[in-house]
Amino acid sequence: MTSFMSNLSSIAPEAALTLTALFLLVAGAMRGERASQIINLVSVIALIGVAVWGLRSAGMDTREAFGGALILDRLALFAKTAILLSGALVLVIGSGFLKIEKIVKYEYAILVLLASIGMMIMVSANDLLSLYVGLELQSLSLYVLAAFNRSSLRASEAGLKYFVLGALSSGLLLYGMSMVYGFAGTTRFTGIAEAVQSDASVGLIIGVVFVLSGLAFKISAVPFHMWTPDVYQGAPTPVTAFFASAPKFAAITLIARLLMGPFGELMGQWQQVVVALSVLSMTVGYFGAIMQRNIKRLMAYSSIANMGYAMIALAAGSQRGLEALLFYMGLYLITTLGIFACILAMRQSEGMVENIDDLAGLSQSRPGLALSFSLLMFSIAGLPPLAGFFGKLYIFMAAVEGGLLWLAIFGAVLSVVGAFYYLRIVKIMWFDDPAPAFVTPSFTLPLTAGAAAFLVLPGAYWLLPALERWSQAAAASLF
Repeated sequence: MTSFMSNLSSIAPEAALTLTALFLLVAGAMRGERASQIINLVSVIALIGVAVWGLRSAGMDTREAFGGALILDRLALFAKTAILLSGALVLVIGSGFLKIEKIVKYEYAILVLLASIGMMIMVSANDLLSLYVGLELQSLSLYVLAAFNRSSLRASEAGLKYFVLGALSSGLLLYGMSMVYGFAGTTRFTGIAEAVQSDASVGLIIGVVFVLSGLAFKISAVPFHMWTPDVYQGAPTPVTAFFASAPKFAAITLIARLLMGPFGELMGQWQQVVVALSVLSMTVGYFGAIMQRNIKRLMAYSSIANMGYAMIALAAGSQRGLEALLFYMGLYLITTLGIFACILAMRQSEGMVENIDDLAGLSQSRPGLALSFSLLMFSIAGLPPLAGFFGKLYIFMAAVEGGLLWLAIFGAVLSVVGAFYYLRIVKIMWFDDPAPAFVTPSFTLPLTAGAAAFLVLPGAYWLLPALERWSQAAAASLF
């Protein structure tokens, strides 16, 4: 009994969110769509409350639960906090959109809760089986969210495409996991690490490659990115914002835990794969974005390129690389959610618009929104002195220290290509002839965009040291 209670206390945040989701599901089934707003509010409170609750254990030692299937360390805590706060913010900025588009359903917030629980299990996974359970709980929720607008043919197509390709990636992942289990004789990360140290067979290396390929789908790494532009465009915009933030953070954290933990001794083998994924993702992401006229498709390619930069830090295979990865992803979350708040505000009197040309002359009709949008674009492009510049700088420094100078130079050169289409959006907002003005669907959108823009400003540089300290503490728990 004592052991069970100890295990339960280790997953108390996940258990609390699970009970909340089940309670809200029953309440929604009984009350119908009338309960949608209150369910959304309770979900936001639950996500923020659990994040604050989890932060209280920040100073605790690393703990394992359920026989080592799950681990609670500072890396998991850092990732869980980012995931929970991202989920809460997505619910806040998306409520007005769903109401105006008449697709308010009580299941929406519950699916976000369930996806968040799956991501929390993912980042705490210390066993291949718990990894897969968390990954599938997240994925199944996201499949439904992608096709949430059932009256939209485009959304249905996005959900179906995401489901089919997601099933393919799950097959790759399971095949790789079965090979790892077959050659290591265990699914526990600690046992796999011992097997790798004693005998790194060819079958084990092939298993690692398949596992990495399956997980690369979740972060939209090339060549596993084919779902991303269509799903980003077809899904409801708040769902797209969710896809671009929390799941990416969870998946890249999981990949880092796997590669630098049980497969750390195989760095010479998996580093080559990660470098190839990074180069391809940056190249396809940036050059693919140049041709886009839809803002959501552009953000899809931007996301692909940004995951390429994250994998530069991953390829370094060191504690400094993991610190740079977490620091970069923290800034990426802030910037991406701020940009999607701006995109959600792109509503004219006749309805939502997504074309980049509809941003023309925004500086004249909505100067505050145009300024926030511009600052966020400058930051994600990596222009100094905004915070995004330091995120890329940390990654390049980690790559140089890891002996990957050429990869850092390649990433820096491609940043110039990325700056082109980010600056093109800024040019359209400030210098083109005005398009019809936007109508503000919710006060939370300009507020969120303004707050995100403030956080990337030089005046908010208190954020960078704090984020750096959290990243260092999280990375140290893995090494």
